Parts: sequence; C-alpha cells; structure tokens
Amino acid sequence: MKSFVIHMTSSAARRPNAERLCTELPNAELFEAVNGKDPEQIADVQLFPGDLHRPRYPFALKPAEIGVFESHRRIWRKLVDEKIDRAIITEDDLRVDACRMAEALEMLEPLATPDDYIRIPVKQREEPAQTLAKHNGLRLILPRVIGLQCVCQMVGRRAAERLLAVTDQIDRPVDTFLQMHWVTGQPILSLQGSRNQEVAAEIGGSTIQTSPPLADKLTREFKRASYRRKLYQYPQRSSA
Repeated sequence: MKSFVIHMTSSAARRPNAERLCTELPNAELFEAVNGKDPEQIADVQLFPGDLHRPRYPFALKPAEIGVFESHRRIWRKLVDEKIDRAIITEDDLRVDACRMAEALEMLEPLATPDDYIRIPVKQREEPAQTLAKHNGLRLILPRVIGLQCVCQMVGRRAAERLLAVTDQIDRPVDTFLQMHWVTGQPILSLQGSRNQEVAAEIGGSTIQTSPPLADKLTREFKRASYRRKLYQYPQRSSA
C-alpha cells in the first residue's frame, strides 16, 4: 500500500498538515499538485464547457478545479505505469484520526482489490444501495448517489486505468465526474465512520471555493439543485 498527499509546494500554510499526513498514512509521500493557473502545466488538458456528458454541468471550471482534476489524473497514471495495485490518495487539507484510520485500512485490507475505488469521506451523507461490510462502527457501502469531495480515497490500479480512459477530455470537477458511474463504468464505494475531517479553514482556506455576490450565489444554488435532481435519476444499484 502506498499513499500520496496532493500538495502544492508554494502552499506554505498547508505544508505542516501535509507533512503530518505523511507520518500517519502508510508509505506516504507528497505529490506535487498541478497549478491550474499555469498554462504550461495544463497545456495537455482538453477542456469543454459542461456539455461532454449528460446531465449537462451548469458551471464553468475554475482554474483550481482544473488543477485538482489533473493532479488526481497524474496519480492515477502513476498507479498504472508503476503497477501499484492500491493507493491512498488524499488532499492536503485532510485530518485523520491515526488509530481510526489504521483500523479502517485493516478492515479494507482483505476487501479492497485493484478494481475498487473507495471513498473515505469527511461527510457521512451517502445512503446505501448495499452494505458490503461492517466493523466497530465502520461501514463499507455502495452509495445510491455518490458523494462529493476527493479529500481521501483508496484507489485501485484497474480503477485508475478505467478512469484515465474516460478523462482525456474534462468538462466538470473531478468529484462531480466521479459521480457519473454510468459514464466511467467504475462503481464507487464509500467507507463511513472513519472520523476523517477537512481542515481547510484552519490552514488557509479552500483553494477552490469563493464567496460570490448574493444574487450570484442564489443563482448557483438553483442551478446546483437542478443538476442534483437530474443526478438522482442515475443511482448505483445493488448487484445482490
């Protein structure tokens, strides 16, 4: 098992947390994040305005979202090229309970395969289409609707290969794209109960979220709700 912590060297405020994660996760190393504002770093990224897939994504991609997507893609490529069967991939605003994370990884060890993509989210909002395993308050589920954020996940090599094959072109953020299992062909599992936390507010704030004017915020919320309703028409379903 390897671990990769996505971190931009210039983000000095986040560095201590990123380094702490490297001591708490198995065989961990920092992985240089892609700067979505640097044309050279994203020169090979083919961008589209939300219309590659259905439902249509109603927002333009922000530079930070482009950088995050490409950072994850580069780690997926590393898994495939270096034949790494499974890896923990985190962003640098994650805080883990080290003992609980060790328990979570011990639970997943006999269950996870190179075909799996398992979210280890900070928010416990997903409803199960199927419960696959339980242990001491931890629950591995196949969620009906896949949650947002890519703060922490375990990714298998064949899952990474599948995702690389369908992301030569992008039109929405990586977490939103991963919800589209009918496009990716990749089921997404979720491990609940890990006690993971997102601590962006404590280490310099989000690199993606901004505070738009109230009118723009209301418009975005309306569009987001409409998109979410469409997404609910494509639930993951139990194979049982």
